[in-house]
Amino acid sequence: MARNQAAADARTFFPEGAEAEIVDFVQALAERGILAPTSKAALVAPDNSRIELPEPLHAALVQVAEALMQGMAVSVIPQSARLTTQQAAEFLGVSRPTLVRLLERGEIPMSKPGRHRYVQLQDLVAYQRLMQARRREILDTMAREAAEAGLYVATDGPRPVMR
Repeated sequence: MARNQAAADARTFFPEGAEAEIVDFVQALAERGILAPTSKAALVAPDNSRIELPEPLHAALVQVAEALMQGMAVSVIPQSARLTTQQAAEFLGVSRPTLVRLLERGEIPMSKPGRHRYVQLQDLVAYQRLMQARRREILDTMAREAAEAGLYVATDGPRPVMR
């Protein structure tokens, strides 16, 4: 697979000049009740031809429209895309050396057909979900232990001033 395969598979959409149309689209969806549509969502072309959309695709398009409306860029990339270590690090929001340590410890699967390491996007997403679940579990444990220790007891006095 070519070195820039992930770049070739990805397409980034920037909101340049289309913010008003995106806002109208998102507002129109909200007015129609996104959570309980009365009919199937569809794309309608200028010639009024209509293509019905499966609900997961509709939900994805709504997320894209909302992100663009907030001025964010959106990339669409296949889950099977192969990313470089730099791309993978940026996806996870960590430094490249940190990602390489995770790869070398086997926490995230990788392929190394030559000198360079590559990571599947689906493996990054799985790792991200695992880390979120672990953090949630740790925070739940900490909150439970704090409650058992009486650290959440309300007081009648004034709140301390934060400086």
